[in-house]
Formats: sequence, C-alpha cells, structure tokens
Amino acid sequence: MRFDLLTIFPEFFVGPFEFGIIRRAKQQGQVEVNIHDLRSFTTDKHHIVDDRPFGGDDGMVLKPEPLFRAVEALRKPDEQTAVVLLTPQGRVFQQSEAQRFAHNFTQMILICGRYEGVDERVAQHIVTDEISIGDYVLTGGEIPAMVLVDAITRLLPNVLGSATSAVNDSFSTGLLDFPQYTRPASFNGIDVPEILLSGHHANIAKWRRREALRKTLKMRPDLIQALLARAALTAEEQRWIEETQQEN
Repeated sequence: MRFDLLTIFPEFFVGPFEFGIIRRAKQQGQVEVNIHDLRSFTTDKHHIVDDRPFGGDDGMVLKPEPLFRAVEALRKPDEQTAVVLLTPQGRVFQQSEAQRFAHNFTQMILICGRYEGVDERVAQHIVTDEISIGDYVLTGGEIPAMVLVDAITRLLPNVLGSATSAVNDSFSTGLLDFPQYTRPASFNGIDVPEILLSGHHANIAKWRRREALRKTLKMRPDLIQALLARAALTAEEQRWIEETQQEN
C-alpha cells in the first residue's frame, strides 16, 4: 500500500510513522508513506494555498488549483487509487471502511483539510471518499490521516505477527473484543477466570464469545442492535441477551 499525504504542515508527521507496526511495515516494504507539502504544488511566488470564501464568511478555504495539481501528479496509473478528503463533513470512519480500503486499493491519497474546508470542486471532481473520524471538529486533517494510515496498515497481509490478530479485533466481528488477561494468574487477590487456565480451547472460545457479547451490550448496545437487525446472532445468543437485559 502506498500512502500519499497532502498537507500544509508536513512537519506534523515527523515521528508518528517511525514506531511500532507502521515502521516495521515500511522497513519490510509492505507500505510506503510519503508526506507532501501542498504549497509545493502552487505556481505563484508566495505559494498561496487558501483564499476567502465567496459569499462572505469567516475563515479561509483551501484553493482548488494546488489540490488538483497534486492529485494529478501523485496518482499512479498502475495503482488502484482512493483519493480521500479528511473532513468533519465526511462519513464516519469504521472498521468496515478500513477493511474496504485495505482490500481494494493499493494507493491512497489523503488530503488533510484545514481552515473552513476545501473548495467544493475538489470534493466533487477528484475525491473518491470524504471521511471523518468522529462527530467532532479538529483543527485539521492531519490527525485523521494518521488514524487511517494506522487502521488500514494493520489490516494488510502479513503486517501483523499473527494472521488472526486483525480478525479478532474489536469491531471486526461487529462486537467489542473479549477481555484479555496475562500473568500472573492472581494479582492483589484478583484471579484470572479459571476457564482461561483450563487448556480447553472450545470452552475458552465459547467463554470469549459470551464475554464479548457482555462487554458490547454494556458499552455499545447500538452494536448489539445492529447485529440483531442483521440476524447475525444465534438463537441462543439472542435469548441470553434478552435475559441479561431483563435482569438489568
């Protein structure tokens, strides 16, 4: 996967991609992360990338010309390319979106919005996806761009140490992840659930599924409702959820 990030603050990305899984994926040639200064795609001597909005309003708007030039220059004709505008007005980024990008594209051009946004002609004519990372407003698209690079990279083949790590992540199954424990088996009088020490893999898998349901029901009941609407739970799981809700 090739990531091309367009920003007016390239220094913002010094460091974040030099640690952990992303660093290892870069070293192994599984991902390429390129940071581009939008000002380098201007043609005027002052490298102006923004201007006042037509119609009058507060703030500034990123101009279309540098963004059109940048995308045209960066898009690789032999790649499956997504051009993503990071904006609070976009569709909310979810694990399913990360999976779609990881499985269907080989290049992603990420436009880091700023100020009051970008000229609408950019969104209409060169952007394939408008993405938000939540219902709140940040000062720019740089942090959302980091989120996308991280979330998508870990889903690429052979990036994680285990082939099942991403499969078992929270949201990958529609549920939050089950509780995790490690050594010591007893700490401050608090014991690890005995079933996890039993070595009985089928029972452990059943326990983990039930605990994932329990945690999701408590923390994100909206996800449970979505699974019920899709008939994605077994009859036994549906009965357990109904009984648990009645008890509470």
